[in-house]
Amino acid sequence: MRLASLLVADTPVLAARRGDEYVDIGAVDPSLGTDVGALIASGPDWRLRAARAATEAQPVIGDITFRPLVPRPPKVLCLGLNDVDHAAEAGLPVPDFPVVFSRVASSLIGHNQPIVRPVESDMLDYEVELAVVIGRGGRRIDAADALDHVAGYTVFNDGSIRDYQVRTHQWMLGKNFHGTGALGPELVTPEELPPGASGLKMTTIIGEERLQNGNTGAFVFDVASAVALLSTVLMLEPGDVIAMGTPSGIGFARDPKRFMVPGEICRVAIEGVGELVNPIVDDPARAATETEPKLQTGGV
Repeated sequence: MRLASLLVADTPVLAARRGDEYVDIGAVDPSLGTDVGALIASGPDWRLRAARAATEAQPVIGDITFRPLVPRPPKVLCLGLNDVDHAAEAGLPVPDFPVVFSRVASSLIGHNQPIVRPVESDMLDYEVELAVVIGRGGRRIDAADALDHVAGYTVFNDGSIRDYQVRTHQWMLGKNFHGTGALGPELVTPEELPPGASGLKMTTIIGEERLQNGNTGAFVFDVASAVALLSTVLMLEPGDVIAMGTPSGIGFARDPKRFMVPGEICRVAIEGVGELVNPIVDDPARAATETEPKLQTGGV
């Protein structure tokens, strides 16, 4: 099953993919809610109810806008350096315990929505990542049971402002600029993928450039291990998102460095999960800043 959180004529719609079209399952069963996060939180039988509604639902008609797949996740937890080659290109050791930082919900955008280069920096980088959406919460989850707690998988582009990221040992500010974290387009439920979504190709393409070419089988900590380890500390909740980290090929590690610029379109994809596409734009405030009269100093 594949699910999406949409806006249709400014109305939030919870949709399922049926063939080549989306159908409005929330209209059939309002208890499902109007987005994927609300669906997952609606009860342990959400998959059964969503599948039943999808058989009766009518196609979505009108202009579709993709929201972040989970518009307001309780937590977005991101793993850093979770790929051997990526750790090497960063000049850092492979972690023996997960490097974890948080994303805030307000930094998230949907498929086809613009990633915003801020006024404060030109160092806007790309990162293709597998995102795990928690379906059943819990604390101190055993690794052997961890995949039973997964609602499904989606694609994440962890847009990063690198100069802010490396200013301190804490990466959070560089990872949370507004409008830089793309999540979607669809939740793919686990039965459609290999266990733990392992062994899937991951790519980043901008224009004709293939910039990242990794595999979800190369994680230092796989999905089950990540869920188990994070739940040791945190109470995981339905709708939480875990971003599993990026492969090598980031712009910051290239020589010369390669950052995203307005006018480009970034495509990050994971085999069997989907392709997440986002144009790059400047923050409108940048244009205003660049046209402001300069402060005159000295002389008359």
